Amino acid sequence: MGVVGALLGPEAEALVRLRAAAWRLRREVAAATDDDEHWAFAYSMLHRVSRSFAIVIQQLGPDLRNAVCVFYLVLRALDTVEDDTSIPTEIKVPILQEFHRHIYNRDWHFSCGTKDCKILMDKFHYVLTAFLELGSGYQEAIEEITRRMGAGMAKFICKEVETVDDYDEYCHYVAGLVGIGLSRLFHAAGLEDLAPEPLSNSMGLFLQKVNITRDYLEDINEIPKSRMFWPREIWSKYVDKLEDLKYENNSVKAVKCLNEMVTNGLIHTEDCLRYMSALKDITILRFCAIPQVMALATYALCYNNVNVFRGVVKLRRGLTARIINETNSMADVYTAFYEFSSLLAEKIDDNDPNASLTRKRVNAIKETCKSSGLLKIRGYDLDRPKRNPAMIMMLLLLLVAIFLGALYRR
Repeated sequence: MGVVGALLGPEAEALVRLRAAAWRLRREVAAATDDDEHWAFAYSMLHRVSRSFAIVIQQLGPDLRNAVCVFYLVLRALDTVEDDTSIPTEIKVPILQEFHRHIYNRDWHFSCGTKDCKILMDKFHYVLTAFLELGSGYQEAIEEITRRMGAGMAKFICKEVETVDDYDEYCHYVAGLVGIGLSRLFHAAGLEDLAPEPLSNSMGLFLQKVNITRDYLEDINEIPKSRMFWPREIWSKYVDKLEDLKYENNSVKAVKCLNEMVTNGLIHTEDCLRYMSALKDITILRFCAIPQVMALATYALCYNNVNVFRGVVKLRRGLTARIINETNSMADVYTAFYEFSSLLAEKIDDNDPNASLTRKRVNAIKETCKSSGLLKIRGYDLDRPKRNPAMIMMLLLLLVAIFLGALYRR
């Protein structure tokens, strides 16, 4: 631990290191894309729509980095169409089904979404120009996944998530296919063997199920129409209508329902560990592992936590920074999975109707991690008090000034 860590703790140190690394990466990418307006827009937009994802993308090698950046923005645009509840179904469905064809036409345009996503859609021709510069192997993978995802999204515009099988199918279309597509891009880059589709699918399903679970309140309060992704097969055990979970008089039932949703998602974790343990390129491992570790940490935070139905539940920035900085090998992945699953296990209430199944799945994660023989000690904590934010900010500004001064002297 350095001086910052000694003074303010490991999370403050991680934040300082992450800010410096993110600034350096952005500077390197900007220098490589300054002469190309479309690439400059693509990376600028990537930062605006997903800052944490942008960091892990940017540490990939240049060719793969460009392909993954475009892949992400194409799918983000497709997702923007799906998410915009103001678009009539008769207009939305054909766009979703034909989106994979539009990506070959740099003049195609459809305005929708809000805030940064609206900017992405209004200037989507920049992304399409970048797409058309990619190698054919990358283009074919992106087109195929976009086609399959658009068709799946269109299907669920007209269909509710009733059963757990529906839930898995929906998550496959919107996220499992992302995992499959990324595996194809890694293979097209010549850096990895082509991973089995079921493992790639599980990588996406785990992330998506965590997001759906965490984002209950935001989705149910969506205007003009609620977005409902929790399967009726689960929530109908506890309430008559999905929106009833947000009312305080249903808090006990809501938490039990939440715990069942978390337990459902945990089934994918062992597949995720198998997928990551087979990766050969360290930058690809980091790219894949950091979101997975943050997802399990988010599950641990959400489990048995009624605040999921009251507001935004998210990891502390300092903890997120630690995960990003400290996930550099499979030993780090096994350690993080072991510690966060242990933190989740501590919150299991024996009176919860799914307690035994939850404990079984958590214990399976811990056993897989222990059997690797690679465990370290990180001491991750979901509830550690925050340090003085004013002191942290002052220290950050001081370090940034020192860093910029050093660059200027060069």
